[in-house]
Amino acid sequence: MFEKIILRGGKRLSGTGKVGGAKNAVLPVIAASILASKGISRIYNVPALADVYTINEVLRHLNAKVEFDGSAITVDAQADLNAEAPFEYVRKMRASFLVMGPLLSRIGRARIALPGGCAIGSRPIDQHLKGFEAMGAKVTIGNGYIEATTNGRLKGANIYLDFPSVGATENIMMAAVLADGETLIENCAREPEIVCLATYLNAMGAKIKGAGTSSIRITGVKELTGASHDIIPDRIEAGTYMIAAAITGGDVFVENAVSDHLRPLIAKFEEMGIIVEQQLNGIRVIGPDIIRPADIKTMPHPGFPTDLQSQMMALLLKAKGTAVITETVFENRFMHVEEFRRMNADIK
Repeated sequence: MFEKIILRGGKRLSGTGKVGGAKNAVLPVIAASILASKGISRIYNVPALADVYTINEVLRHLNAKVEFDGSAITVDAQADLNAEAPFEYVRKMRASFLVMGPLLSRIGRARIALPGGCAIGSRPIDQHLKGFEAMGAKVTIGNGYIEATTNGRLKGANIYLDFPSVGATENIMMAAVLADGETLIENCAREPEIVCLATYLNAMGAKIKGAGTSSIRITGVKELTGASHDIIPDRIEAGTYMIAAAITGGDVFVENAVSDHLRPLIAKFEEMGIIVEQQLNGIRVIGPDIIRPADIKTMPHPGFPTDLQSQMMALLLKAKGTAVITETVFENRFMHVEEFRRMNADIK
């Protein structure tokens, strides 16, 4: 583990940056793989990140067979599954909680340690539990664990989310695919990662319509079968490369960047006078000599992504004029401001 990173700046970036698979897409897909009581799943374009290794260990603890070669994962979950994801795994990564929906759906019970692994906000899980209870699960919380059980299969339900939570949308969607009847999730998340998960589940035999819109309709099926699936490119990684090119006045081609996933950033770039060329297999960004200011307000997708807010603040520090950044998604996501001030940034 590096103790520090030394940067020697002042140079324009040029060349090509290749975007890998999206972390926020691969983790729910890996969790969903345990829904397959038949067949083997093969997941491609997987980033070799610590969170991926952690969720692989969670699946192994649940009695799934998992192999990872650094870019592809094979999951065999045909054996009887364990119902518990212990604290030693879940404390490292909140996304471990995403196995609750699949476990409830497939074996009718789940015992998951209360999640940790996040320093940028409270990220409550009440919307997940609200969905499970609406589908007939009995949920209890105590001794650091959340336990949920069902009497038979989950039942389809109409569920309205108080906030378009990505994690809740994913967890409820995974719970609903094997439920009796039809489930309607309203005011749900619309992120590309939701579409990626729904595409995988449908390849396994699920019946999901509306992913990418504010309402998702799921008709439960009797069983799912393992399937092959490619993880979408990471839009936050792509956006970070694009912002780095703009900051340095560079000329960078971001390979695998998907324009449709980056509309809010591209719109702001055009407002700021940054040149964006959308090409078949990526996006080219050319940073201008003078950057115009633009106000930013983070919102759930398709609004401006909160995960690019700090990078945009760095870019706006180069703009000729004043810009206002409003964070609406996470309450603690201005911790980088003090570090910018230490570098003589004028931020109020």
